[in-house]
Amino acid sequence: MEVFAGRSADLKEGDRALIEHRKQQIGVLRAKGRLHAFLNLCPHQGGPVCEGVLVHRPEEIIAEDRTYHGMRFTEDLHLVCPWHGWEFNVETGRCAGDGKHGIRKFEVVERDGDIYVVV
Repeated sequence: MEVFAGRSADLKEGDRALIEHRKQQIGVLRAKGRLHAFLNLCPHQGGPVCEGVLVHRPEEIIAEDRTYHGMRFTEDLHLVCPWHGWEFNVETGRCAGDGKHGIRKFEVVERDGDIYVVV
């Protein structure tokens, strides 16, 4: 079953929309040119994860001699739950800190200028 999520033109890079389906909220967002949809429910304590910020994953720079050279941001995008900061990879929905946790991901279809979430 497909649920209408909005017009493609209305969801630009970095934008997001929240839709309701059977008393659940689903967040739809466009990141790195692709559409993603997740249940708006953090597995940690139920926070509205889809309302969090998108950040690039930080990575520590460790030299071959094992000295610390600061941090940099990778190309991986994370969605950060606004309640307690749990981070989820936008591509997979898996938790960055503990991959056994994740947010429910939905397939998204873009057709004829419209966006649909497959539920």
